[in-house]
Amino acid sequence: MIKERIERDRATRTLHTMDMFVNKCLNLQPHTDTLSGYHYTFPLVYAATAHTYVETITTMADSLHRAIKMSTIKDIALEYLETVKIVGKRVELEKMDVILAFDVTEEEYYGRLETPYLHTWTGENGVTGKFKFLTCAIVCSKAPLKVPVFSVPVKIGEDIATVVIQVLALVRQIVGNITLILFDRGFYAKNLMLALEENNYPYLIFVPKNEKIKKELDSMCRGERKTVLYEFKLNKDKTTKQGKTTLAFLKQIYAGKSNREYDWSFATNKKIEDIDELVKEYKKRWRIETMFRVQDEARILSKSKDIRIRYFYFMYSQMLLLLWAGIFKEKLGFKEFLLVMTEYAKVRAEKEERKMQVPPWVSQRQRE
Repeated sequence: MIKERIERDRATRTLHTMDMFVNKCLNLQPHTDTLSGYHYTFPLVYAATAHTYVETITTMADSLHRAIKMSTIKDIALEYLETVKIVGKRVELEKMDVILAFDVTEEEYYGRLETPYLHTWTGENGVTGKFKFLTCAIVCSKAPLKVPVFSVPVKIGEDIATVVIQVLALVRQIVGNITLILFDRGFYAKNLMLALEENNYPYLIFVPKNEKIKKELDSMCRGERKTVLYEFKLNKDKTTKQGKTTLAFLKQIYAGKSNREYDWSFATNKKIEDIDELVKEYKKRWRIETMFRVQDEARILSKSKDIRIRYFYFMYSQMLLLLWAGIFKEKLGFKEFLLVMTEYAKVRAEKEERKMQVPPWVSQRQRE
């Protein structure tokens, strides 16, 4: 059987971790007369594996959703961070130098936009809005643990720079040292660069090719590299702040894998010893996009517009990815891990159901 690929004791401990994640996120009490993570684990992991709705798996969906609505985004976020700490202890993550990457992933919504977390969309293919989640992930370290370490939902009009600094303050508590933070072109903004510099975070941002950047690149020769000190002002809240960054330009650099030449432009506050290394370092950011694709294999579907439900399901999928990457990745693929854990969770749920149907005069040993 497929479940034999994981030792029974390890599978049991993993199920317990999944139970506790739900209990802590939703403030549920195990071993009482009420439902808890022990009861919700099977329908949740089954829905994740089948890429379907919890409602199609169990009659407990309403009670689960009530529990989620009584929790907070903070509860869910901090419990995921605590789970990262637990898994990270296996590789001494708290002592590791890491490179982080930030990105935003989206979930589509079909319906009326009645929450500040739903960002307006075009209506194409029926999609009226999108939920957005800002994710911070470890993309490089000596440890094999390259996973999302924190995610938060993004409100309409929210100051991303402020959120990024808040996230980094939490992530800094669970890693040894942040040696670099990678951002794609969507994060290129004066307020973010200022905030990162003020908090002593080293960054590398891919700069979008606006008119100024294009003009600079057009003036360069094929294969040329150069850096420019860029000083800027930021007017915010009736105050003016001075900032600076280094812009690095690389003109028509050959990429062997694609057999093409590319122009690169970056903003960074780190000391540049070898400008070509910037391209190599930035390419590590692409690992976060791979993580999103893998996490999507465990996506739990939902029609809810309640951000707490959407966020809980998103983080549950991320928690499954974390457990796989931190414990089982060397033995089996992510999809196989989901199938294995679904089987173990199903066996446990069926055993619990049989116990509930046994007459009360049967001894505990006989029940088991």
